[in-house]
Amino acid sequence: MAKLLLLVRPPYLSVIPTSSNSFSFKKPPHSLRFSCVRCCNSDDEKKKKLSEQSSWETKDSEGRDYLYRLGAEADNMNIAVGQRAGIIDDVFAGNFLGRDSDIVFDYRQKVTRSFQYLQGDYYIAPLFMDKVVTHITKNYLSHLLNAKVPLILGIWGGKGQGKTFQTELIFRAMGVEPVIMSAGELESENAGEPGRLIRERYRTASKVVQNQGKMSCLMINDIDAGLGRFGNTQMTVNNQIVVGTLMNLCDNPTRVSIGQDWREADVTNRIPIIVTGNDLSTIYAPLIRDGRMDKFYWQPNQEDILNIVQRMYEKDGISRDEVEKVVKTFPNQALDFYGALRSRTYDRSILKWVDDIGGAESFTSKFLKRRKDQNLPVFIPPEQTIDALLESGYSLLKEQQLIMETKLSKEYMKNIED
Repeated sequence: MAKLLLLVRPPYLSVIPTSSNSFSFKKPPHSLRFSCVRCCNSDDEKKKKLSEQSSWETKDSEGRDYLYRLGAEADNMNIAVGQRAGIIDDVFAGNFLGRDSDIVFDYRQKVTRSFQYLQGDYYIAPLFMDKVVTHITKNYLSHLLNAKVPLILGIWGGKGQGKTFQTELIFRAMGVEPVIMSAGELESENAGEPGRLIRERYRTASKVVQNQGKMSCLMINDIDAGLGRFGNTQMTVNNQIVVGTLMNLCDNPTRVSIGQDWREADVTNRIPIIVTGNDLSTIYAPLIRDGRMDKFYWQPNQEDILNIVQRMYEKDGISRDEVEKVVKTFPNQALDFYGALRSRTYDRSILKWVDDIGGAESFTSKFLKRRKDQNLPVFIPPEQTIDALLESGYSLLKEQQLIMETKLSKEYMKNIED
């Protein structure tokens, strides 16, 4: 039931209640006037809470609530922790997620890699698969093993031998959802940024395990291109920080900080790391020691090459004998050479298709600026034959020899000694 409170005011107008929720105004007959105001119900006097069971508004000893402490620990502004309308300006909060932003906004951004583009039946070398599967399994079972388990697996070998592709095939087979980095992310104009990025990606992979119930790992491709020392190349601060970050991850794989305050409950899942490269001897030696990195040299044997190439040409109707003839005709070539053979056979069919749409002069207007109801000519892929593959192979081999023999850089800079 509503209560009325009498207040003494200066002699101008008085407020007189006429009903439960309305008032009338009248001049007082004397110098003082009494005004009646309606007070809140006793139930409204209680402070409204989000929930009777919620601990979000619980204050600590310093009077700070959960959101404040979470923001300090996450080392961010309002985006990752939560944005409440009316607390910060709408220009910064935005309204694309509603009145209040989602507290898991950062984790909804997709940074992991899926392999839907790997359609088809590819061959995985048994030795390669055994090594990668063993490394991933050992790291996930490390707490049960009475042994020191290296966190990093370094896969190295010649160029174009399928190190990355074979690893991705194994990820697809095991259902692993990895976070993949490249050597180009190991340098930045800001000191310390690459090291922080590695720790963030490592923690992201840990969140995949924790929140999605999927296996994950961190993969860094061509690590020697970003951290290797070649001749007189200069070591930068970021190179040192990245090496130190990876060494620290190997030594403390469950306590990974990106600058936030430490919490006892902030324990990161152990995430295996896989790196690929051509020459691991160019990397800082303490990083690749046996306790931190398990090394695996990948050089496919003749049987592996034949099986991989046969699966590559299987849909084209190329027989096993024809595959063996191609491999024997071009020995000592990387696996990507045989993939380039098949790609080179498409050149004539592509040029014919360009002519069908009006030539090179009309390609832009016909391909990019056409109307939605305007169809392009049908592209007919070439029929793969052993003769076409051999012709493409000799063409690629000639280009390789020209690069090695001509060396125009010596012609341009004659003052440089051999």
